[in-house]
Amino acid sequence: MADADRDQPSDTMRERAEESTWLLWVLLDADRRFVAGLFSAGLFATLVVVGVLHPTPGQKLLTRGDPIETLYQALITGTITGVTLVLTLSQLVLSQELGAVGDQRDRMAGAMTFRSDVADAVGAAVSPAEPSAFLRSLVRATKEHAQEVEAAVEADDLDQNLTDLLSTYLDSVVGNADTVTDQLEGANFGEFDVVKAALNYNYSWKLYAGRRIRKEYAEELSDEALDRLETLVDTLELFGPAREHFKTLYFQWELSNLSRTLLYVAVPALAVAISAQVFFDPRDFANLTFGVANSLWILAITTTVSLLPFTLLLAYILRIVTITKRTLSIGPFILRETDRSVDVNWD
Repeated sequence: MADADRDQPSDTMRERAEESTWLLWVLLDADRRFVAGLFSAGLFATLVVVGVLHPTPGQKLLTRGDPIETLYQALITGTITGVTLVLTLSQLVLSQELGAVGDQRDRMAGAMTFRSDVADAVGAAVSPAEPSAFLRSLVRATKEHAQEVEAAVEADDLDQNLTDLLSTYLDSVVGNADTVTDQLEGANFGEFDVVKAALNYNYSWKLYAGRRIRKEYAEELSDEALDRLETLVDTLELFGPAREHFKTLYFQWELSNLSRTLLYVAVPALAVAISAQVFFDPRDFANLTFGVANSLWILAITTTVSLLPFTLLLAYILRIVTITKRTLSIGPFILRETDRSVDVNWD
């Protein structure tokens, strides 16, 4: 096993991410309503600043031609079309839950089989029903199996390089498992905490490294150590589909929240845009407030409110696509760049 392969990537998603801490916080951790508020505040500030800095006074700009009518017509059309498309796509995704009784029975059978496999892996009669407890039991089981491997190899007379390699690998499994177990404690499904903790468990690298160690050092490790290592690898393999399943459920949960929120916001946004188009005449608001034409303030406010459905959509989709990008593969595939050497086929 090459020296470069001993250097695993960081366990937590934040350490593996190329984005800055604050950007990752906006993309994933921050409340979506707060993020939508940030986008709306930025839009409002941009409109006011551009209107103030433009060499032509804002009042004159808004009364030249028909920019107001054109703007609000576009906002009304865009809001109706955008909300309709989003709701349609959301319902299309959620329609995957619909199906004939036979299909539902197959899904049920598959879920029960998987739960039974997990129960065997974690040494429980029945696997937990709550998502965070389910993932926590799996992660804790990988820690216990890693400790069993460590106990098995202590009795073997191994080469120092292999001993160091196993120690580094097993310590990584145990340390990462402890961190993720603490993060999953008390986490509620429907919030981002469960998925975030699952993303912080770097199981794909651990699965890859465990399989390589088992293949490359099969002749040097005892039968007991190989059996323990195989059990650890099998448990890591169960974590992948479990994470993907709960990630899919979370996406469906988020899309449901997005659809409901858009319905709440779309009607007020349309009411503001329609009212502004019908009743707002910049010539009626020629006075200044804080040195800025009142017509420019009204334009910025009504435009920002009319675009609330879009800013909310952007806030929700940013989180979904960020999670999707970081979980494109399942199993021992490392899509990001690493220092790992080119491998031969160990299978």
